[in-house]
Amino acid sequence: MGIFSQAKFFTTVNHLRDLPAHGGREVAFVGRSNAGKSSAINTLANYTRLAFTSKTPGRTQHINYFELGEGRFLVDLPGYGYAKVPPESKKHWESLLSKYLLTRESLVGLVIIMDARHPFTELDEAMLDWFAPTGKPVHILLTKSDKLSRQQATLTLNRVKSYAAEHFPHCSAQLFSSLKKQGAEEAEAIIATWLAAA
Repeated sequence: MGIFSQAKFFTTVNHLRDLPAHGGREVAFVGRSNAGKSSAINTLANYTRLAFTSKTPGRTQHINYFELGEGRFLVDLPGYGYAKVPPESKKHWESLLSKYLLTRESLVGLVIIMDARHPFTELDEAMLDWFAPTGKPVHILLTKSDKLSRQQATLTLNRVKSYAAEHFPHCSAQLFSSLKKQGAEEAEAIIATWLAAA
């Protein structure tokens, strides 16, 4: 039984002042709106509707907390880069996201979801640049890897690791497929290390 199997919804936050004062440790998940973030969270939790997946990307417009037990939390952040949202909503998310990522003391690491077919978009790099000053670790999940051949997937992973080593040395990376349920154990092992009591 992994840590994510205990996940249950805790709270939804739309303003920084409402962030829970739980005194524990949290790991946040973030990614472009159509990169498969909700599916990845659901796969890790072995639960089909923990994080609500939608045919309309950009549905996650708040910070959603899931409790993992023992003062540990998974935090689902709003997706970025989806154009079909009102400008005022977009501005609110960006402010919420940036302040949360840069100032949240209980945040111990960030999982960035990237589509394996389109890794390191401009927005992904901006997110990594943004978060780098915290010095906290980042793990990249290259989702939808089942859509690549084994050779393409291996090549993509090697390129991503090489690029990250040069530009974002605080990042690790792996292949992940929600459809084939591949990569969940590897991801969970890394995240569990972050969430372990200091």
